[in-house]
Amino acid sequence: MVIARRFPVLVALLLAALASSAACGPTAPRYHAPRGEEQAEDSVVGPGDIFELRVYNEDDLTAEYRVETDGTIDVPLIGRVEVAGLDPNAIADRISERLREGQFLVAPHVSVRVQEYNSRRVSVIGAVREPGSYPIRNRMGVVEAVSLAGGFTALANRDGTLLTRRVDGQLRTFSVPVDRISNGQEPDVTVRAGDILHVPERIF
Repeated sequence: MVIARRFPVLVALLLAALASSAACGPTAPRYHAPRGEEQAEDSVVGPGDIFELRVYNEDDLTAEYRVETDGTIDVPLIGRVEVAGLDPNAIADRISERLREGQFLVAPHVSVRVQEYNSRRVSVIGAVREPGSYPIRNRMGVVEAVSLAGGFTALANRDGTLLTRRVDGQLRTFSVPVDRISNGQEPDVTVRAGDILHVPERIF
């Protein structure tokens, strides 16, 4: 009779354990950035992207530009320059060449710094205040991406944040401990175009 009375309790505990395991799912591996990842990151610009163009000692040429839908920008003196598909260094080289060819400057020193990658976006979903797709800013990390989405909700499992990314042609999911990153205990993770950040809710 003792066994009979205990049996329902044992079954209930077993079912609760299985339900908890199913809710949590398999643990995603922690993300670790490979050496040189930042340099390998695809940094080419596209339509809608915004960058700062600086020409040393030439204030009239130093300005912020938005890439037009046709992939060009309109630069004083040299006119339309096609920049879509180029990285910042290649854009600087192309503008320097045009300035030299037009004999506007003998040895122009040009630099380009991307402000917003509007052609490249990251999706932030789950327990954030404003889920959606957001343009990637220069060197933007997971913490900033979550901030753009309005920050965490009260029920968010911050250190349970998941990053889904295409790696070597395959989608892989990693865990990103955002609380530990915010506290300086872990390095931030730079987001890439097409990344999906999912913030789950805490399980009580």
